Amino acid sequence: MTATLAPRGRTTLSDQAVERVATQAVTEVADVGGAAHWLLGETLNGTPEKRSAQVSATVDDTTAALHVRLSIAYPASVARTTEQVRDHLIRRLHELTGLVVTRVDITVVALYLNQPGPRRVR
Repeated sequence: MTATLAPRGRTTLSDQAVERVATQAVTEVADVGGAAHWLLGETLNGTPEKRSAQVSATVDDTTAALHVRLSIAYPASVARTTEQVRDHLIRRLHELTGLVVTRVDITVVALYLNQPGPRRVR
């Protein structure tokens, strides 16, 4: 006698859940910071601020599209860093959620100094 398995059902991930997973995955990439309003390590009010990247996701059954806003440590290559983020997000989201990431749009909102030193007066 052969046992037949009943259908197991479906697991659905919300856009918000995927956004949180993707935001955490972005932090795993070197030279990437948050989407604060920074300009070379300073926020608009002059105080350094730590924030995570901002990710919005659109999930459709087995696929996801992402839009990421982040900052990059100066003097890292913007092109190389964004490509690393894109590749990492595609791989990690598939590993963690099983989703196929079809698109990753990245907006670099600022550059920041990785380790700001003392200010010099010229």
